[in-house]
Amino acid sequence: MAERETNKVRWGILSTAKIGTQKVIPAMQLGKYCEITAIASRNLEKAQATAEQLAIARAYGSYEALLADADIDAVYIPLPNHLHVPWSIKALNAGKHVLCEKPIGLTAAEARELLTVTRKYPQLKVMEAFMYRLHPQWQRVRQLVAAGKIGELRAIQSFFSYYNIDPDNIRNQAAAGGGALMDIGCYCISLSRFLFEAEPRIVSGFMEYDPQFGVDRLTSGTLEFSKGISTFTCATQLAPYQQVNIFGTEGRLEIEIPFNAPSDRSCRIWHQRESEIEEIAFDTCNQYTIQGDLFSQAVLNNTEVPASLEDAVANMQVIEALIKSAKSGNEAR
Repeated sequence: MAERETNKVRWGILSTAKIGTQKVIPAMQLGKYCEITAIASRNLEKAQATAEQLAIARAYGSYEALLADADIDAVYIPLPNHLHVPWSIKALNAGKHVLCEKPIGLTAAEARELLTVTRKYPQLKVMEAFMYRLHPQWQRVRQLVAAGKIGELRAIQSFFSYYNIDPDNIRNQAAAGGGALMDIGCYCISLSRFLFEAEPRIVSGFMEYDPQFGVDRLTSGTLEFSKGISTFTCATQLAPYQQVNIFGTEGRLEIEIPFNAPSDRSCRIWHQRESEIEEIAFDTCNQYTIQGDLFSQAVLNNTEVPASLEDAVANMQVIEALIKSAKSGNEAR
């Protein structure tokens, strides 16, 4: 076994997916507590080419081979949605900590299955990779809401869209868990629960499906909480846009780039109270670097990860309720 740096977690990456190679891996390589040790693909040549491109020491031609590497402490899983739970479980069985892309699974039952397995391995950390929550702009927004700086939180409106009609893109493949709700609507649900710090009592949904792909291309939802309402729209065939507006009894907050926060320039939010509007700018940072380091610190220090797997299960339950509502035309509770 290779000698390790005791202040860094040695990471393996399951797949050469674009989100990993273009965003997450380079960001984690900038982290103080992350060491990207290996990457795996079902195609060895692809894994080797990616490893060379990103200066990763080892490449494997199967995910199983990477999981068998005793030098790997943790794995990051950016596989298609339908593979999240199966490979998270295999990673846990191999003794690896797991950071898995969102959504954690295809159904709440799948998510609960993963949660059950984690209880066999209390020493291992598992987290759903909702990186947006860890960005300083979201941490500040949550602090402002919790401190009553907009009065009582009553309403949230969020919008997230992009345009993609590529039939080969995994987001347009129903069997792999594609579609707007699973890919980006999950953020809108997550942020609602994050800010209300509660679960919705009633969920209503509308979903329009692409006739060729069979995935939802336009989805809207209403989440009724005990203290207010969150509404959102997400789409995979609309002009690219994202924004979140948060309203309280005494003020409001607006997040300019809530989800894909840029890593090369400052992010801004606006806090309005009565007639005064304060622009709050944040130092340039990379939310994927922050995510990797915080997870790694939890591993190194044996502390809690920033977001529990129970939270991931709860998010899947709301997603499932929204799908149920859209299909039945009735509210889901």
